[in-house]
Amino acid sequence: MSAAIDTSDLEAQVDRLNAELGLPGLAVGIWHGGEEQYVYRGVTSVRNPLPVDQDTLFQFGSTGKTMTASAIMRLVERGLVDLEAPVRRYVPELRLGDELVARDVTVLHLLNHTAGWEGDMVDYTGEGDDALERYVALMSRLHQVSPLGTIVSYNNAALSLAGRVIEKVTGVTYETAMRELLLDPLGLHDTLFSMNDIMLRRFVVGHHQRADGRIDQATTWAVPRGRRPAGGMSATARDQIAWARFHLCGGLTPDGTRVLSAETIRRMQQPTASMPGSGLGDHVGISWLLRDVDGVRLVAHGGTTIGQHSDFVIVPDRDFAVVVLTNCGPNGNQFKNQFTDWALGEYLGLAQADPSLSLRPDDELTRYAGRYQTIVAMNDVRASEGRLVMTQGARPDRADTLRRAGEDPEARQEFVLAMVEGAGDRFVVVEGATKGASGYFSRDAGRRVDGLHFGGRLAKRVGGAAA
Repeated sequence: MSAAIDTSDLEAQVDRLNAELGLPGLAVGIWHGGEEQYVYRGVTSVRNPLPVDQDTLFQFGSTGKTMTASAIMRLVERGLVDLEAPVRRYVPELRLGDELVARDVTVLHLLNHTAGWEGDMVDYTGEGDDALERYVALMSRLHQVSPLGTIVSYNNAALSLAGRVIEKVTGVTYETAMRELLLDPLGLHDTLFSMNDIMLRRFVVGHHQRADGRIDQATTWAVPRGRRPAGGMSATARDQIAWARFHLCGGLTPDGTRVLSAETIRRMQQPTASMPGSGLGDHVGISWLLRDVDGVRLVAHGGTTIGQHSDFVIVPDRDFAVVVLTNCGPNGNQFKNQFTDWALGEYLGLAQADPSLSLRPDDELTRYAGRYQTIVAMNDVRASEGRLVMTQGARPDRADTLRRAGEDPEARQEFVLAMVEGAGDRFVVVEGATKGASGYFSRDAGRRVDGLHFGGRLAKRVGGAAA
């Protein structure tokens, strides 16, 4: 295998996958062997098309969590924040559904998804400078799903709270603090928050795939300001590669300026909590999602916003990065997964081993059947011909909130799950938009199935066998 793959091969792979999946627009970036490579395809919107180019902005979603965490680590280095300190040291007004958790939750719990409360609070709190303050005030109603610090369950609300920590410590808005602490020192001038800034540039619109297979643009564009610390930024592929290089270079900018210490960068990439079988990786670092492939550590994230999907993987031991930005729903998710797997294989020779799957008798699988619910979603699971079929949709009582957040509460997705041989309650999606993703069923102290861990989130069982 050569040290670097020819750009024409990179373009051919992008075109092959896109011919199969039909995305409106996409951008991919590779850092390898000291070189950057990019491919841009398609248009910004199917209704008002402009060609995607090197200056086009995509929403990259939850990779922004790693930026929020890195800004906090700058404050840690300055002695202004302690990861092990209670959040109330910085946000004394914090109230949660569980008072003991509100008292004891630490800053690190916010950054490694172990806070344990309902994580997908999508309420709109306006676009003013008080949006984060108002969002955090609403967290008083959030119920605890798992005990503090015991299990990884993806938690967007916790990252918004982390953004509020930044505001309280710095005395300025989250966006101003991020610009001063991180984006300006790194020269990330194409990483933007505000629609007023973004609308002056070339930017993509998210798209959904309708029931008839037709792709149309989403009718809501922006992630509300109260949720920005969890993933409300937009950037070019070049700025995303620059972000990757910063973490590959141990906290240095291209001109040699040190923004974070090498020790801090390494600390962020070390496990702080384990999450085997979750589908997000093997461990969580400080915001980073970590997994090992062929004995090599991958440091990753990626994100999903309104009709946009992204992926972001760095391999520190190989000085390698891959970034994928797309502006389509399920098809974008499939593209990013398949392209990233291809890039890791072609550039580095890394390939995740496929698990052995098994058919099980339906009467054995019925132990998993039932309804599992998060703060916004419900998953109905039933046994069928040796597999499990899961239908995922919005909770009816959250439909209005989801609609205001730009989501379609009527949308439904179906997944076919196969149990992993010799792995107890773990499964892999064998059919559906997230084909290849993994998860597991949790059990209580009496060994009864009480939860479903899928998409990184723990959904609690609320009913018996689904109809």
